[in-house]
Amino acid sequence: MKVVATYLLALLGGNNNPSADDLKGILNSVGADADDDRIELLLSLAKGKDIAEVIAAGREMLASLPSGGGGFAVAAAAAATGGGAAAAAPAAAEAKKEEKVVEKEDSDDEEMGFSLFDD
Repeated sequence: MKVVATYLLALLGGNNNPSADDLKGILNSVGADADDDRIELLLSLAKGKDIAEVIAAGREMLASLPSGGGGFAVAAAAAATGGGAAAAAPAAAEAKKEEKVVEKEDSDDEEMGFSLFDD
């Protein structure tokens, strides 16, 4: 993942055809280890391709995957309590409350030792 991020940073920086040395330089500048095999693999796969088209194709692939969601949990809770509209409102409020707690935990990446350049 760090190699892909580095490649995209090089493109955003104006280097339309980054080399392995360019990517290694970026990784070394932030203290991350450069994995030669992954860099060469990425460069061979990206050679001759427009990155915007690659990203668009990836988004289309992700859009076709089922992602689940809170809607099922709310419907299941409403069905378990009898399915009435009065019962669905507290279940929906509870589901939103749980989502907020999860979002707070995910935003504390720095405290957990997470870094963009970790493997």
